[in-house]
Amino acid sequence: MFKYALKRILTFIPMLIAISLLSFVISINAPGDPVERLSKAAGNEGSAEQQSGASKKIKQELRKKLGLDLPIFYLSVTDLAASDTLYKVQDKYHKANLEALTHQSGNWPAISEYYLSLIALQKAHQQVDAKEIVANDTSLSLNTVNEATNQFGFEIGSLLETSDKTLVPLKFEKMNGLLQNHVFLSNLKAPLFNVKQSREDLFTNSTRWKTYIPTISWYGGKNQYHLWLLGNGKDRKGLLRGDFGISYIDSQPIESKIWQKVGISFSLSIISIFLAYLISIPIGIYSAYKKDSAADKGMSLVLFVLYSMPSFFVATLLLLQFANPDNLSWFPVSGIQDPTIFDPNWSLWMKLKHRMPFLILPIITYTYGSFAFLSRIMRVGMIDVVSQDYIRTARAKGLGEGKVILKHALRNSLLPVITVFAAIFPMAIGGSIIIEVIFSIPGMGVEVLNSILNYDYPMIITVFTLSGFLTMVGYLVADLLYAVVDPRISYK
Repeated sequence: MFKYALKRILTFIPMLIAISLLSFVISINAPGDPVERLSKAAGNEGSAEQQSGASKKIKQELRKKLGLDLPIFYLSVTDLAASDTLYKVQDKYHKANLEALTHQSGNWPAISEYYLSLIALQKAHQQVDAKEIVANDTSLSLNTVNEATNQFGFEIGSLLETSDKTLVPLKFEKMNGLLQNHVFLSNLKAPLFNVKQSREDLFTNSTRWKTYIPTISWYGGKNQYHLWLLGNGKDRKGLLRGDFGISYIDSQPIESKIWQKVGISFSLSIISIFLAYLISIPIGIYSAYKKDSAADKGMSLVLFVLYSMPSFFVATLLLLQFANPDNLSWFPVSGIQDPTIFDPNWSLWMKLKHRMPFLILPIITYTYGSFAFLSRIMRVGMIDVVSQDYIRTARAKGLGEGKVILKHALRNSLLPVITVFAAIFPMAIGGSIIIEVIFSIPGMGVEVLNSILNYDYPMIITVFTLSGFLTMVGYLVADLLYAVVDPRISYK
């Protein structure tokens, strides 16, 4: 069994690499620019200058810290027309536009020239001072100047992000119209002409044949995936050492936010799973032993009702009945501890004693559906086992009914419920969103909900990665338990 477990653990390595690679692909393709998201998150707590947007220097530092100034992977398989330095373009939408232009033209030097001319036009536009223009020409209103200037800037931004051959001429037409109608934009004529000229060169000097010739570019260990997985030995530790990135919500490292919340959700889930199995196995055995009796039918009805009741309904009902001053105020309404009297320096026993009243109702809500489901599975498995020939042989030998059930039938009937354990164990990491929200439990369920609502992709991907790992652990534990409960199963 040890050799089998070791082999399975070794197979975790390629599977973890596959999970990490999938998580990485999802992360880099998530909507939006992570630097902009993190800049806004940091700006919410800073000065007025920060709140208006992080400076260019700060954004560059963030981009470098996240590794966005590096190639995506160890190598890239592209075509001869593509640039092997395209990853240096910071804006992902600009990058997508350049990739599209590469497929259309195949002439990277001309594409690069076109892009640089657009950047030069954008810089010239940013130097247009509306207040200065109005001060020099009192016939102009500030609103008119701002409207024309902003419209021109919008068209520049659109050109940086689009390669549509029908849309681009319309953009140029609008910009020409603005130049003709507003003399104060005359300084933009020359850079706009350069943009038009470089745009024409894209297709007059097209080398599309290069797009049909594949090529491989090797970047080595200095790439985004390597940094994400293994870190850089400095400010990034990498996924394998618990560095899951930075939250988009508050710019805090995810590892500093997740472990306590994971611990809360995981503890509640494990306790509920343990209680569910502790209750369901005896009930399933008894129902199978008393098959089709009044007790079996009554118990089946009760279990069916319990399983059919939604968790949010049961949670609300428990709160109304047992945490309501108008009924029975036996338990606290929400949370896992009283913040006014809880002392972090308490012993483990004192912490458990203090938190127990807070956890009873959530644990009941976590448990009731699971043990109802597991009881039915246990009953079906036990009924199938007790009809086997070796059970009849054991009874024919004169063994007592209790010994037949507990020693011979029980172990083999546990296989289905062990299989269910392998499926429900990974869910422990994510907690129960509904239950944690209702009881105001600061676990992973609430954190995942907030992450989804705020598009905090690093947190979502972290939960996905950890769930994948726990799935492998769950199936390994299930396989080992198969061999423990059933002597016919062996791993050599």
